[in-house]
Amino acid sequence: MTHWMFDCKEVSRRVSESMDHNLPLYQRMLIQVHLMMCRCCVRFRRQVMMLREICRSYRLHENCTDMTANLSPDARERILRVLKLASENF
Repeated sequence: MTHWMFDCKEVSRRVSESMDHNLPLYQRMLIQVHLMMCRCCVRFRRQVMMLREICRSYRLHENCTDMTANLSPDARERILRVLKLASENF
């Protein structure tokens, strides 16, 4: 870092790093300042957080049987539609 602010590359690295352990306060503050100005990094952070939650959820349910076995074809279609719509918004 050559300036008092992180660039996008540094923010993405630090956001990813923050998933594994807590960052020092000054780094969290620099990330927040950058996020106030950069929609792309906000989107990246949101996507990383979503992936983290999906992985956590998967780990909780990995021992379950096929969760779609009891869904009606209509319910499956609605779920697929919502997931497609959500993925288009990222």
